[in-house]
Amino acid sequence: MFNRHDLLMAINKNKVVQNFYVLPCCLLLLNLVNSVVSYKSGIIDDPFLRTTAVILFVLFGSSITAFVVAPALTTVVRLLHQSSRRGAGELGEILFFLVLGGAVFWLYYRMCLYGTASIVPPTWRN
Repeated sequence: MFNRHDLLMAINKNKVVQNFYVLPCCLLLLNLVNSVVSYKSGIIDDPFLRTTAVILFVLFGSSITAFVVAPALTTVVRLLHQSSRRGAGELGEILFFLVLGGAVFWLYYRMCLYGTASIVPPTWRN
């Protein structure tokens, strides 16, 4: 059986993982979305209209991310985290976080090396 101390340690560990790993990954993904918005705004010729569109899309995207995507992603991450932990123990947890971090790194690597066009579907390219 778990005693109170073990339960508090498990809760604190989950909060640490969420605050120092999952949340930064969500913020990095939001930054990638902002890069895509900026890239796609290149098809608008008028600088005033382009700037307005970027601001509106970033505000809209940030709101959607904050109120829909981040809570949903946190729930999915928590479920995947629990299932990988249950299925493979400590090794499963480590592998899960390596895959999550690797995916975010790979997207940033492609964007930095080849540009934003390399991370969008071919039909979205300017």
